[in-house]
Formats: sequence, C-alpha cells, structure tokens
Amino acid sequence: MSDAPFRQITIVGLGLLGGSIGLAVQAFLPGARVVGYDADPVVRSAAKARGLAHRIADDAHGAAQGSDLVIFCVPVGAMGAAARAIAPGLSSEALVSDVGSSKATVAAALAEALPGHHIIPAHPVAGTERSGPDAGFAALFRNRWCIVTPPADADPGLCARLIAFWEGLGARVETMDADHHDKVLAVTSHLPHLIAYTIVGTASDLEQVTQSEVIKYSAGGFRDFTRIAASDPTMWRDVFLSNRDAVLEMLQRFTEDLTELQKAIRKGDGAFLFDHFTRTRAIRRGIIEMGQDDARPDFGRSDHQPEG
Repeated sequence: MSDAPFRQITIVGLGLLGGSIGLAVQAFLPGARVVGYDADPVVRSAAKARGLAHRIADDAHGAAQGSDLVIFCVPVGAMGAAARAIAPGLSSEALVSDVGSSKATVAAALAEALPGHHIIPAHPVAGTERSGPDAGFAALFRNRWCIVTPPADADPGLCARLIAFWEGLGARVETMDADHHDKVLAVTSHLPHLIAYTIVGTASDLEQVTQSEVIKYSAGGFRDFTRIAASDPTMWRDVFLSNRDAVLEMLQRFTEDLTELQKAIRKGDGAFLFDHFTRTRAIRRGIIEMGQDDARPDFGRSDHQPEG
C-alpha cells in the first residue's frame, strides 16, 4: 500500500483538467499509478506523447480495471454516456468522481449510469481558456479550491480519501451540498462566462460598424472578457444546460440590477453609481486578500498600459 490515498486512478477525458490531474498525480502523489482514457484516438495519441498517464488505455472497457478511483473529466452533458461505457470494467469497490462545473445533474447522471457504485462528485475550481491534451500542467490545482459534494449516503471513509487526494494535488478543499454549489457557481463562474460570451458577441456584431476598431483598440476590460469567451464551447454549452435553473435565477437578478444601473445613468444619478462601484470594489479586495488573484496592475501583465 502506497502513501497515496488511492493506488490506481483512472482519468476519463484527457483535456485540460484530465491531463492536469494525470500530471499532478505523477508529480505530487508518486505512489499512485495513473491510467488515462479518451474516446478520441487523436487525443489518446497526444496524451501518450505528453506522458499524461502511466498508461493510456485503448478502450473504455479496460480503462477502469484495477482502479480504486475513477474521475470523469468530460463535458457535463457527456457524463452519463462516459460512465456507461466504462461500467463493465469498474470494480464495485471503486470510488467514482468527476470534475464537472455543475453538480446536481452530474450526480444524477452518474447514479443512473452506475447504480450501486460509490459516487462522490467534486469540482476543482481551476482552469484556463485553453483546452485539449496539450493544455494540462501539474500545478493547475495548487492553492485553488476543490469543492466536494458528497450525497447524503456517501461513505465517510471514501469521502475523506477523496479530500486527501485533492489536497495531495495542492488544492484547498471544502464540502457542500450539490444544489448549494450550483447556486454559488452560477454567480461566481457561470454568469460571468455568459456575460463575457454576450459582450464579445456584441462586439463581433459591431465590427463592421466600427471598422474593426473594437479589436484594434481593445482595452484591458474587453481583452479579459475575450479570454473568458475563448473557453471550450462544448463544455460551457453543457454547463449552462445542466445548471439551467440556477443560471436563470441569477441571470434574472443580474438583469434587475443592470436595469437599476441603466436608470441611474439615464437620470444622471452619480451618487447611486458611486455607491455601487464602491461596494463592488470591496469584492475585488476580498478576492486578492484570499489569494485568489494577483494584486499587481492589469493582473500582473508585463505589457500593462492604463486604460484611457
């Protein structure tokens, strides 16, 4: 028995998160063995070339054999299908988890596909706008949060081992109810992505009108929206559909707040705008104090220029 919480980990889906888990396990939990699998043979070939796992399985049936932890790193809409494909080789004693950005629907999909198996969903709140097997890196989870959402009947010992696993990769772990997670992430992640996609889409529609000046004179604010909007479209399509109720609830609240700002601008209500901007500025300070971002100007960019 190694010092690692799990002896062998199977990673299903070898994009940014799956690849980063494979590299992180090899770097920080050297007592564990990693098996990787992806339904795309091109991705499997690239993963093998990069060394994302000790072994890259050629088929779903053999990918989970001998593993005591299986982590699904596929888009949330594909969780059920991926679980059904892996089921024949899955031990009844193995723990099943995932990295999806919405939790209630993922838990239901995995439970339906794998009845009788141990399932504890998780969500590492980490990533970049890049995707694919070349995007992963071992330090992705260092000092980032991983939220574990165990169902009510979860085995406490397996939950403790999953927490230890993520802590071993450098993450800070919290547990919460799946529905609560989905509401929190709707505000902190899903709604910002939806806004970014909207703003960048509007700018794209205006390109002809502005004679390409939107892109030519992009200041830091718009530039950061384009980074978010460059995220994997398949993943985010599935996130919005799987976390539909929470996203729509938060989008309604955002729309109401945006209408209030619109009224203040129309009426010239400077006091309202100043008070609102002062309160939101404090949120930024709190994020920096918690070590979740860089306090340097322009997020530490070396080519920083103040916006005009």
